[in-house]
Amino acid sequence: MFKANAYNLYQQNSVSVESPAKLIEMLYEGILKFAAQAKRHMEADDIEKKILYINKVADIFTELLNVLDYERGGEVAVYLTGLYTHQIKTLTQANVENDSTKIDLVMGVARGLLEAWREIHAHELGR
Repeated sequence: MFKANAYNLYQQNSVSVESPAKLIEMLYEGILKFAAQAKRHMEADDIEKKILYINKVADIFTELLNVLDYERGGEVAVYLTGLYTHQIKTLTQANVENDSTKIDLVMGVARGLLEAWREIHAHELGR
């Protein structure tokens, strides 16, 4: 399932996916991109587009949940399960309450995840 979704992501964005690690980085970047769009449409009172982009962000977190490897990831995978689930809950609250500060919280978490992911993989590649 993940490979099919990854392939669809590749097709939609016409981006060369070099590795699963690159795909995860792209998903974190997608969260930031779509969350910014959701916030912009929320502030412009465009309910339809706000919901569209909040759902896109939630879908990415759901996909990230689906690919967690508990055998290899251990405690980190368990931690990420809670973190991703909380972000989906926060997005739902942002939508219902029309609260852009909750989207800011999600974006802050996503930025932290992206930075950590890049740092870990740069270290693994000896950069």
